[in-house]
Amino acid sequence: MEMRIEPYEAHQLDAIISLSLRAWAPVFDSIQNAMDADVYRAFYPDNWRVSQQKAVEDVCAAEDTNVWVAIDDAGSTVGFVAVKLDSESSMGEIYMIAVDRDFQGNGIGTALTEFALDRMKDAGMSIAMVETGGDPGHEIARRTYEKVGFGLFPIARYFKKL
Repeated sequence: MEMRIEPYEAHQLDAIISLSLRAWAPVFDSIQNAMDADVYRAFYPDNWRVSQQKAVEDVCAAEDTNVWVAIDDAGSTVGFVAVKLDSESSMGEIYMIAVDRDFQGNGIGTALTEFALDRMKDAGMSIAMVETGGDPGHEIARRTYEKVGFGLFPIARYFKKL
C-alpha cells in the first residue's frame, strides 16, 4: 500500500478522532476485561470514547507536541503519531499513535513509529520512549515497538477503587 506521512493540519482532526476511536475499540474492550470493573468505571465514567476524543483533541492542539498523519494513495487519513520532545533529558516520546482498523497490518504503524524515531534523532534526542499496555489488546502495539528495536522495561502499576 502506498502512503505518505505529512505534518498534521487542523482540518484532519475529525478523521484522526474517527480512526483513533475505531483503532482503540478492541484495546478498550481488553482493558475493560483486564481491569477491576469499579476502577474501569472510575477511569471512564462517560464511556472511554469521550475521554479519548478529548485526549486526541488536546494532543493535536498542544504546542509541545509534534503530530504527523499517514495519508493513503486515495488521500484518506489512515493513521497518526504524536511525539513529545524533552531537550533536558534528550528523550523523545511517542505519546500517541493509531492506525485505522481497516488499514492495520499494512506496515503503517511501523512506518509511523520509524518516522517518529527519525524526527527524534533529527531533533537531537538520544533516547526514545513509548508506553503501552501489557493486556492482550495492546499486543499489536507491543509487536510493532519490539520490531523497530524498543526494549521492554517492566513496570507494575496497581489500581484500587476507593
